[in-house]
Amino acid sequence: MVVPDTSSKLPSDSAPAVGLFGLPIIVAALGYFVDIYDLLLFGIVRVPSLRDLGLTPDQISSVGGRIINWQMGGLLLGGILWGVLGDKRGRLSVLFGSIITYSIANIACGFVKHVTFMDPVQYYALMRFVAGVGLAGELGAGITLVSEILPKEKRAVGTSLVAGVGVLGAVVAYFTVKLFNWEMAFFVGGGLGFGLLLLRFGVIESGMFTRITEQKHVSRGNFFSFFTNADRLSRYLKCIGVGIPSWFVTGILASFSNEFGKAWGIAEEIQPGLAITCLYIGMAIGDLSNGFISQALASRKKAIALFMAIAFVFSFVCLYLGIKSATVFYVLCLGLGFGNGYWAMFVTISAEQFGTNLRATAATTVPNMVRAFLIPMTLSYQALKPSLDAINAAAVVGLVTFIIGFYAILTIPETHNKDLNYLEE
Repeated sequence: MVVPDTSSKLPSDSAPAVGLFGLPIIVAALGYFVDIYDLLLFGIVRVPSLRDLGLTPDQISSVGGRIINWQMGGLLLGGILWGVLGDKRGRLSVLFGSIITYSIANIACGFVKHVTFMDPVQYYALMRFVAGVGLAGELGAGITLVSEILPKEKRAVGTSLVAGVGVLGAVVAYFTVKLFNWEMAFFVGGGLGFGLLLLRFGVIESGMFTRITEQKHVSRGNFFSFFTNADRLSRYLKCIGVGIPSWFVTGILASFSNEFGKAWGIAEEIQPGLAITCLYIGMAIGDLSNGFISQALASRKKAIALFMAIAFVFSFVCLYLGIKSATVFYVLCLGLGFGNGYWAMFVTISAEQFGTNLRATAATTVPNMVRAFLIPMTLSYQALKPSLDAINAAAVVGLVTFIIGFYAILTIPETHNKDLNYLEE
């Protein structure tokens, strides 16, 4: 049950107004940019980096899938860790800690070819796990901070601006690999993280969080409280369900697109890195659009459902259209990405569902729970592939994820223009 806490509202002149292009919004956007750069980098360099380590094409598929799962496992663990800390210690403390963690891990990944003290593949998986732990804190804490410092009339547009800039990190990651090599791309990612750390020092803490720290009786960041109340648990699970289709698109359709290319009989090898890049160009446009569409429709739910429907159509068009050219697939990835451009709105809705004392925990754990769902998705895809072939295996996994997604978004409470100044009982 949510209980409004009107006594904790700030006087109108107690905090400076923050505009859509204020420093907190700019830094949050750049933070998400670095987050996406590092998060998607392994998917972009999976094939060339594992090939350089001497793996065969079959090993690249199976080992690459396992390393992705290690990264996603790190995101799951980190999501809980940083989410709880975000509500207990503050939104900014999470941003500092997470940046340091994933920046060090990404620099370490650049040395994988030179590792002699353990198996390089195991080292690679371990470093991606540590990177996952660090990356788990960036988006949720950033969206929570932006949601709490912007007026409710600007929240949707503000978070869309953050995401629209942020998802371009995948594009920069791809061209960094092309201009230099996959090792240098990891070093650049780590350097960007440390550069971002310096910008963080000028960002203020959320006033809503600061106020509840003065209320000693309020329980903050209790992850298990999501499971002690039926209504709260329902909202939490539905938040996760809304995001699951987006990672089917990214983690299966784009990341394993080279395997689909072979199944379609395309002579030219499809590059997963380029597929991910095209996907995220489309996502940048979609994320920027989604906030304005949400405002126009006066509904988070309608905007997300519309984009989810677009992603669903493009997913099955990609799988069953009978694509005969890599170029056609890359173009379709732009449409897929546009439909997938509801990620920021999905995280925003997750933040808006819960009170200030649980908001960072929700907004940080939910997207990382979604990312962790890529583990059963990839395992199911790999298990179904021998009997169904790559295309049909992906279609079965995709159909299940979209059924979950549509049910969740159609039944979750609407949060458009919701006042966030309240506590969870």
